[in-house]
Amino acid sequence: MRIARFSTDDGMSFGVVEENTVAVIAAHPFGELTFTGQRLPLADVRLLAPILPSKIIAIGKNYADHVREMGGDEPPAEPVLFSKPSTAVIGPEEAIAYPQKLSERVDYEGELAVVIGRMCREVPASRAAEVILGYTCANDVTARDLQAKDGQWTRAKGFDTFCPIGPWIETEIDPADLAISTTVNGEVRQEARTSLLLHDIPTLVQYVSQVMTLLPGDVILTGTPAGVGPLEIGDEVTVTVENIGSLTNRVIARD
Repeated sequence: MRIARFSTDDGMSFGVVEENTVAVIAAHPFGELTFTGQRLPLADVRLLAPILPSKIIAIGKNYADHVREMGGDEPPAEPVLFSKPSTAVIGPEEAIAYPQKLSERVDYEGELAVVIGRMCREVPASRAAEVILGYTCANDVTARDLQAKDGQWTRAKGFDTFCPIGPWIETEIDPADLAISTTVNGEVRQEARTSLLLHDIPTLVQYVSQVMTLLPGDVILTGTPAGVGPLEIGDEVTVTVENIGSLTNRVIARD
């Protein structure tokens, strides 16, 4: 099932994407779904970020090849956690705003994202699937020069528009071995599989939920593979995850 959040002239709604239509949901997508009976052509709606999370918890250095390209020798023994503010979230086809006055290098980082389906804490890895609503594509956009300058990552990761997610939440896939790729202007820059994650998704849900309560709609970014690199104003960047879809955003100058 593909759960989308979308807008029309009548406002914002959630719906289930089925081929070229959207079946409108009466309320939110958490719990048992209730349909209104209305069905809209997919071409007639504007897809938004599929969820507005209370928080985004991201995992750093979770692919060995990315650890090496960033100058590390040994992968971390435990997941490296950082956060991005909810105000960084944008959806498909929305613009990534390049903060030229503050940064001279902004990078893409294509990732698989986990969307939490219910409030939970201290979840055993064996029960992680019970608290997951589904999965979507994400781009952990990063001001790389500020990341190096600051030492910690809040500013570099936290600009408005620096967390594109979408195009929808896929609820019925096994995330253990999915192809993931990132292209810039049609050129492939990243290619990997989620089977290469150093810390798998059940482990991440357990680890994060030991620290903080997760709420419905919260997002865990699972880490990016090797191949990260700079974006320029005017670039079009696309993150594709097998059996989910593609998330495309264009880069513009920030006012």
